[in-house]
Amino acid sequence: MIDQVEAYIKPLLSELKAHGNPEEALKMKRYLKDQFEFFGIRANERRNICKSFLWEYGLPKTGDLSEVVYYLWDQPQRELQHFAMEVVEKFLKKTDDQLLDLLEFMITNKSWWDTVDFIAARPVGVFFKQYPELIKPVTENWMESGNIWLQRSALLFQLKYKQDTDFKLMKKYIGQLSDSKEFFIRKAIGWVLREYSKSESQLVVGYVKTATISNFSKKEALKWLNRKQMI
Repeated sequence: MIDQVEAYIKPLLSELKAHGNPEEALKMKRYLKDQFEFFGIRANERRNICKSFLWEYGLPKTGDLSEVVYYLWDQPQRELQHFAMEVVEKFLKKTDDQLLDLLEFMITNKSWWDTVDFIAARPVGVFFKQYPELIKPVTENWMESGNIWLQRSALLFQLKYKQDTDFKLMKKYIGQLSDSKEFFIRKAIGWVLREYSKSESQLVVGYVKTATISNFSKKEALKWLNRKQMI
């Protein structure tokens, strides 16, 4: 199976290497705290390269998806993890609830905001729309895990839900994390409230006034409303 995966990915690797920029790679590495290597390809160019690759070679077979993602996740260059996320997103209508294991793997391995935020708000958000009965049991496990990236995902999966947001559930998880000193948790609390404020401004304003969350989270939550001079 690994040989098949390598054969499938090889043309993409060659193309990304050919378009690599060592100076940009160094900047990108520094931006993500020297945690990951890069080819040095900006997002739009990378997406165009990957789009051309998929046009020519197609998506992997459904049964090969996990192996392809594991292979890409094991590579040092961060662009390949971004490609893996975008491929997974294209499979959401073709897979069953077993995709959850793969999504959790992606959240908890090589974790940083640049991957987790995409995964939580897009593939995970869509997945839970398809399997709403899994929302509470899965996200409750994430909250209890102690893993800040799973906890961040439990907040951010509703980021694009707008009027469909389960505000009661959001508030429950915010309350459980209100004492967290983690920047990425406090940021997520403010971010998800800010997005919901675009649909339900008064609910968010009322909640923020009384919630025992950090001042940073409150500031982030009300940023959009303040900018629009709605409060």
